[in-house]
Amino acid sequence: MFHSSTQRRHWTFRGEEELARRRAEGNRRARARAAASGKVPQGDPVLLEPHEELALCKYYEKRLLDFCAAFKPAMPRSVVGTACMYFKRFYLNNSVMEYHPRIIMLTCAFLACKVDEFNVSSAQFVGNLRESPLGQEKALEQILEYELLLIQQLNFHLIIHNPYRPFEGFLIDIKTRYPVLENPEVLRKTADDFLNRVALTDAYLLFTPSQIALTAILSSGSRAGINMESYLSESLMLKENRSTLSTLLDDMKCMKNLIKKYELPRPEEVAALKQKLEKCHSLDLPFNTSLKKRKGYEDDEYVTKKCKMDEVSKSIVKIFPVFFTLNAKTKVTQLVRYIYPSVIKFYLLLRLNLFQPFFQFK
Repeated sequence: MFHSSTQRRHWTFRGEEELARRRAEGNRRARARAAASGKVPQGDPVLLEPHEELALCKYYEKRLLDFCAAFKPAMPRSVVGTACMYFKRFYLNNSVMEYHPRIIMLTCAFLACKVDEFNVSSAQFVGNLRESPLGQEKALEQILEYELLLIQQLNFHLIIHNPYRPFEGFLIDIKTRYPVLENPEVLRKTADDFLNRVALTDAYLLFTPSQIALTAILSSGSRAGINMESYLSESLMLKENRSTLSTLLDDMKCMKNLIKKYELPRPEEVAALKQKLEKCHSLDLPFNTSLKKRKGYEDDEYVTKKCKMDEVSKSIVKIFPVFFTLNAKTKVTQLVRYIYPSVIKFYLLLRLNLFQPFFQFK
């Protein structure tokens, strides 16, 4: 259920200002680390500003959606929505100056396939890239290298509640409880278009899946000249609860405004920003990363894969030398503090690896 999920507790925010603050803080940390290295001063123009990072994220997020749309075999919408949400969450707290969005984009899609149990082999996955066989192999190496990093940066919160299931539920409800509309399927095409457009905005980080789905249906009805206010007031029993209805309508209006003001960066702007990003990465700045590589897989440098379980193993092993010298109460405290979180992480990683035969590169 969404209301008891990590998505609601940790990844649904109060407003656009909070999202902007988090992104600015991620940019500030990256710039501070670059300045501390002594290679570039704090205000050096080679470093990206927050609005420039956001423009690059928009560009690569659109590329992610295009990659998923062209994927063979056809990728389910839930997988696409999950990948998109992973990408948004990752760059909410991280900078593109630290991790190249091209490889993070692919890693998000790869991980989403696993989590949503869309069984494609690793060879099939990288086969969708317009690269030579060698380029595809190197891309897979980097995807596997970044996979655990992505999971960690998502705080192991991998279950995504998309608006597609609530959308189907609302259509079924309209068919059964709202006879005023004879054929609710007429709403589907326009509503799908709304869901595709809203996925590019920050709506997934601000509103619940059911709010997004309901807004898609009402927006589709409005464009078709169908007044569905009675569905809200009568079928959803909001007639007596004016405050809830008013809040819902305000949220819907805000969501529509997000779509109206959303703009993809211009091609010439993207070209300049990509050039600036590559220059930033070419400086080999000592960002706080456990990976030896931050660039996209276009670089020919060989990437050494690390054991995915290293971090989990360290957190377990480090307490054993002193564990048996503790009293019973302290032992229980230490077990809860150290072992339990590690076991949960181990379980999640093990669950993801259940599909290793499907994903192993041949």
